[in-house]
Formats: sequence, structure tokens, C-alpha cells
Amino acid sequence: MADEELVDPKLYLEETCKPKCVRPLRAYQACIERIKGDESGHKHCTGQYFDYWKCVDQCAALKLFDKLK
Repeated sequence: MADEELVDPKLYLEETCKPKCVRPLRAYQACIERIKGDESGHKHCTGQYFDYWKCVDQCAALKLFDKLK
């Protein structure tokens, strides 16, 4: 039992949740395309990035707490 590699279930759950968060991912990708030519460095897609990960985290959290001991 001591030699057994521990696996983080959160990483697996995040991967299974990513397909459910396509809309925020597309919004983030569209933002990246819009600001590609920005030379000023003032434009960013932080809001869209956090919206995507919030979706993934909320989906994973529902399943994660059932797996924790």
C-alpha cells in the first residue's frame, strides 16, 4: 500500500468537466483572437479566463467532495 502512487481526483474531474464548459472557453479564445494585435499591452482576457475556470471548478466541485475521505 505504501508503494502505491496517489492520484489527485481533482485533475481527472477537471478534464471530464472541460467539455461541459465550451461556451466560456470559446469566449476566452475569441478574446485572445481580438487582442492579438494589441501592441499597447493594455488589453487582456483575464475575465474570460476566470469565467472558464470557474465553470470547470464548479462542475468538478460537485463530484469532488463525494470522492474525498
